[in-house]
Amino acid sequence: MAMRPQLHHLTVAMVTVVVTAWLAYNHGNNPQTSVAFGVSDVYEMVPVENCGAVGPESLAFDAHGEGPYAGVSDGRIIKWDRLENHWVDFAVTSSNRGDDVEDCGGPYKEHSKKEHICGRPLGLCFNIASGQLYVADAYMGLVVIEPNGGTATKLISHAVEDQPLSFTNGLDIDQKTGAVYFTTSSTKYERRNHVSLILSGDKSGRLIKYEPETEKITVVLNNLTFPNGVALSKDSNYILIVETTNCRILRYWLQTPKAGTLEVFANLPGFGDNIKRSPRGGFWVGIHSKRENFIKWILSYPWIGKGLVMLPLDMTKTYSYLAKIKGSSGMAIRLSEEGDVLEVVEDDRSGNRKSISDAEERDGVLWIGSVDAPFAIKYNTPVAQE
Repeated sequence: MAMRPQLHHLTVAMVTVVVTAWLAYNHGNNPQTSVAFGVSDVYEMVPVENCGAVGPESLAFDAHGEGPYAGVSDGRIIKWDRLENHWVDFAVTSSNRGDDVEDCGGPYKEHSKKEHICGRPLGLCFNIASGQLYVADAYMGLVVIEPNGGTATKLISHAVEDQPLSFTNGLDIDQKTGAVYFTTSSTKYERRNHVSLILSGDKSGRLIKYEPETEKITVVLNNLTFPNGVALSKDSNYILIVETTNCRILRYWLQTPKAGTLEVFANLPGFGDNIKRSPRGGFWVGIHSKRENFIKWILSYPWIGKGLVMLPLDMTKTYSYLAKIKGSSGMAIRLSEEGDVLEVVEDDRSGNRKSISDAEERDGVLWIGSVDAPFAIKYNTPVAQE
């Protein structure tokens, strides 16, 4: 059916306004050169595309220090074998995968079309005591994988308090109690529509607590704006929640006299993703991309974003196209326990300007993950000890 004339004119008008504004805000604004503070310039790119997928979005190490493990674009969890120096298959998050590997394999550019069937693992965290790997899969919900790998078991996959888990995202585990804290970024938008989620200003995100021993489920926080990664403090007194749309981190107090208090922990220079504790203190935050003036402008006028979402356009593809032209890339930031910036990692030298979704520090080495890159990055020289 042909597009109605009025809608066609509205689409053309809105696209013209947005593209003109994008060009105006970015005219003469060349990408910044690489910057790295506190982290060695020596790094190694560790390809994952050789195993048939891309996008090691989140990284985790098991109780024995093996790994990292990473969730990739075709729904698998892969593990880095240090002795063999390559990735090996560990698990899958969806039981819907067929016997034919092509059902969920094939060209990685097609993987996003199969995520609702094959799964898209995002947040990862091991329960150190049990050896189980808990995974926040964008489509499968909260799942758990046994220490030997294999197919994940679904724990929470449909709805909590009659609200759907449309986009399960980040998680962390209280290693003292085994409680799992995870986020659902929206009850309306799925991962494939994450740009529309940002533009719409949707506030249906939640922080949820799952207690494995009793299977009790508790909604800790409601009305969050694209909640993403989460990280508990070392003493579990509070939990940090990255709000992607608002480019900030919230702190929710779980214990102490401040229990129940929600406050802003830090403001970020871009769209935050995962957040992990650093063994040297503080937290590493992956920044998907900087919040350019163009995006600031759109988000400052909610009617613009909501209007764009209503247009018959794939906003995720449109934004990705504009980002490629602009050359947008991400960064990793280490914050103190007071929310102050301690280190910044931003590397454009390789020519692979990709987003950064995760930064996992282990044994003096910093691993960098990305939701869209065909590789992980490993900084081989230990960061400065404090």
